[in-house]
Amino acid sequence: MWAAEHEVESAVLDQLRNIAALPWVHGVRVMPDVHLGKGATVGSVIAMRDAVSPAAVGVDIGCGMEGVKTSLHADDLPADLGGIRTSIERAVPVGFRAHDEAVDPARLGLDTSEWQDLWKRFGELHGGVSSLESKAGKQLGTLGGGNHFIEVCLDENDTVWLMLHSGSRHIGNRLAEQHIAAARELPHNQDLPDRDLAVFVSHTPQMAAYRHDLFWAQEYARVNRRIMLALTMRALRECFTGRRIEFDEPISCHHNYVAEETIDGQPMLVTRKGAIRAGKGDMGLIPGSMGTGSYVVRGLGSDDSFQSAAHGAGRRMSRNKAKKTFGSRDLREQTSGVECRKDDGVLDEIPGAYKDIDSVIEAQSALVEVVARLRQVVCVKG
Repeated sequence: MWAAEHEVESAVLDQLRNIAALPWVHGVRVMPDVHLGKGATVGSVIAMRDAVSPAAVGVDIGCGMEGVKTSLHADDLPADLGGIRTSIERAVPVGFRAHDEAVDPARLGLDTSEWQDLWKRFGELHGGVSSLESKAGKQLGTLGGGNHFIEVCLDENDTVWLMLHSGSRHIGNRLAEQHIAAARELPHNQDLPDRDLAVFVSHTPQMAAYRHDLFWAQEYARVNRRIMLALTMRALRECFTGRRIEFDEPISCHHNYVAEETIDGQPMLVTRKGAIRAGKGDMGLIPGSMGTGSYVVRGLGSDDSFQSAAHGAGRRMSRNKAKKTFGSRDLREQTSGVECRKDDGVLDEIPGAYKDIDSVIEAQSALVEVVARLRQVVCVKG
């Protein structure tokens, strides 16, 4: 554990013990942003032999981060950032909204091969999702709701960054829910301490079907973020007409996903639910809340952590508790200086509902090194 045990709720510890007790589990690693999840704990890394638990990935398959450093400086930004926020919100649908027509990546200067491959394989997905093809196409390059966001940030040198957080949208959710339900019905899952920890085992048609859909959804999530980032970059350019803006190579990382990796010399299926891969030299993004800043990090390749690190600040209270604890006045105070929504509709995302991001980073100094600390000046929420 990279979280102090006395700071972890007893229900979370019970959930972690249930996971660790599964016969297929080689080991569990606990990140400092750990908190209760459905089935598997958020902020956990699980290495399994010949098995995988779909609930240990969650319903937002492939959820993750995308970020890019720009050539703009804080001095280049207007005093009123409302126009930049409006431009981004106009370019990227948020909440339940989608594009009127599927975005053509070629018009954004992106490689279309991955996009084309996704649609070639759509008909091979399981669970009768063929009717969702049009919706999935129109949702590529959209944000969604909850804790998903797009931000304009400044680093310690006041250089402008773009950063966003999203996943596989409705199609990933539908695939996940169907496979989680199917796993619960399998005979070997009937005596588990928590039926939400149901697993698929290797060399079965159910495992083959899940792996196929899982890896498709992870790729969909990555393409979704890349298109969204390109739309956000274009929106930013439109706010600075007549000026050339340069962008560095984007940083991209999943934090709800499965990967085939070697752990302790053995081939494993490694599930990171609320954790990023932090192999030696791997670049990552670890966001805080909508008013407290984020970090760009580089992995140190810790074998002890299964080469992993935290995915964010992590919640310290549920969404319902946050709404009961705070009001819109608290939200305005805690997001002072940030151009963002400050209404009750995003009250569950108030910074006070999250753990301290600086403490989370400090707790994993053996797992990642800090490349930059970012503070947001614009935050678009779903």
